[in-house]
Amino acid sequence: MLLDDEPAQLDGKYLGSISSDFILIADLLKEASYQMRVRHISEHPVFVICRTAQPIGSLLLAAGQRELKWNYYVSMLDEFIQRDLVPVDGVDTFVEAYKDPEEYCCLFVVDKGFTNFVFIPYPEDDDQEEGFLN
Repeated sequence: MLLDDEPAQLDGKYLGSISSDFILIADLLKEASYQMRVRHISEHPVFVICRTAQPIGSLLLAAGQRELKWNYYVSMLDEFIQRDLVPVDGVDTFVEAYKDPEEYCCLFVVDKGFTNFVFIPYPEDDDQEEGFLN
């Protein structure tokens, strides 16, 4: 299973690159997560990010769009179970580790030097939160 008991630690190389991308599209990712949950598609949305094409999820935004360095795919826990990236006997561990999707974005980072789940807090924005309540 790719989800460890210890939270994934990003080194500075990844942290800076992912953070600079994330701030550009955090609102879009938060809205996509919200829509997946309210439409009962998945209670556990996962956004796969990578620099090259990969088969997990559906492409949401490609590198180069909006000045992004990473490709963003939308997926969910069920797909990770189907692909045996989260084994059936590891689902409880995943669900326990999954952070509040209203506050955190679940990223699955795929790169040569790092592949794991990472939870990044959405930027706080009072106007943005009001939009989700209406």
